[in-house]
Amino acid sequence: MSRRHWFLFITVGLLWGMPYLLLKVSVRELSVPVIVCSRTLIGALILVPIALHQKTLLPALKKYHYVLLYAVLELFIPWLLITAAEQKITSGLAGLLVATVPIWTTVIASVKGDKTVWHKKRLGGLLIGFIGVLLVVGIESLRSDQNPLAIIMILVASLSYASAVATVTATIPELDPIAINGLAMFSAAIFYLPFSLFALPDHMPTAHVIASQITLGLLPTAMAFILFFELMRDVGPARASLVTYLNTAFAVVLGVVILHEPLTLGILVGLPLVLIGSYFAGRKSVTQ
Repeated sequence: MSRRHWFLFITVGLLWGMPYLLLKVSVRELSVPVIVCSRTLIGALILVPIALHQKTLLPALKKYHYVLLYAVLELFIPWLLITAAEQKITSGLAGLLVATVPIWTTVIASVKGDKTVWHKKRLGGLLIGFIGVLLVVGIESLRSDQNPLAIIMILVASLSYASAVATVTATIPELDPIAINGLAMFSAAIFYLPFSLFALPDHMPTAHVIASQITLGLLPTAMAFILFFELMRDVGPARASLVTYLNTAFAVVLGVVILHEPLTLGILVGLPLVLIGSYFAGRKSVTQ
C-alpha cells in the first residue's frame, strides 16, 4: 500500500478504536438512548448530505426495507448493547470482544453454504479465536469489576455486526455504502429520539461529556465511515477489513493510557488469540 493508504488505514484504526473510550466517558452522565440518538443524528447530518450530493441517496431509498434491516443489525441492536455494557466493563475489554466480528462473519458464511470456510486455516482460526474468547470471558468474569452479562451483551452486539455485513452482501451490494449508512443512522436517530427525550439528564452535562459525545458523532460515527470506504475503494475490501485488528489494539491502549484501565490477564491472554483467530478465520482460501 502507498503512504496515503497507510495513513488512511492507521487513521481509521484510531477512529474506530476511540468509541469505547468516548462511550466510557459519556455513560457517566448520559443515558443510553441519549448517547445513541445524538451520535447517530450527528452521523446522519454528515453522511446524508454527502449521499445527496453524490446522487446515491435515491437508489438507497428505493430499497429502504433492506437498509432498515441493516440499520437494526448494525446500529439499533449493537450500539444499544455496547453503550449499555460499557456501564459495567472497561472500554478495552469492550473493544477486544468486538474484534470477534470476523469470527462470527465466518460462522454465518458457513451456515449460508460458503465451503471455503472449511479450509484448514480458516477452521484453525475459528478454533483459536473461540479459545481466546472463552479465555477472555472466563478470566474477566472472575474479576469483581467486570460484569458477565455485559460481556455477553458485547458478544451479541458483535454477532449482530456480522449479520449486518451478511445482510448488505446478500441484498444490496450495489448501493453506495455512505448512502446506506447515512439512511441507517437517520433511522436510528428517529427511533431513539422519543426515548432520549424522556431520558434527558436533569442538569447540563459537564463540558468533557459534551465534547466526548460530539467527538463520538463526528469522528468514529461519520468521518471513519467516509475514510474507510475510500480506503476500501482503493485497496479492496479484504485489505481494508484488516483495520479491525488495529482498532482493537487502539481501543485497549486508549483505555489503559487515558482512562487508566488495568491491562488485565484476560486481555493479555485473549487479545493475541482473538486477533490471530479473526485474521485466519476471515481469510479466503485461494484453492477452494
